Amino acid sequence: MATKKVTVTIPEDLLDEIRADAAERGLSAYVAEALRAKRDRDRLLELVDWLQEEHGPVTEDERAAALDELEDLDAEHERRRASGQDDAGEAA
Repeated sequence: MATKKVTVTIPEDLLDEIRADAAERGLSAYVAEALRAKRDRDRLLELVDWLQEEHGPVTEDERAAALDELEDLDAEHERRRASGQDDAGEAA
């Protein structure tokens, strides 16, 4: 994967926290991961906006059901991590 060096300005206190969190991975890897996550979140928000334009807003019941499903998935992933299972293709 090609990379390019850039210069950015970050508040000093935030940089100190990031360096502590990123120690083993390295600052560049940490920042690249954070930027990918931000880009992905922005794309998801665009999708949500489009879906709501097409199908109307999400109801509170639908939102609550989705959050419950996410909690169940998170719990299952954590259970698999703890037990040493790492079958990404296996259904939850």
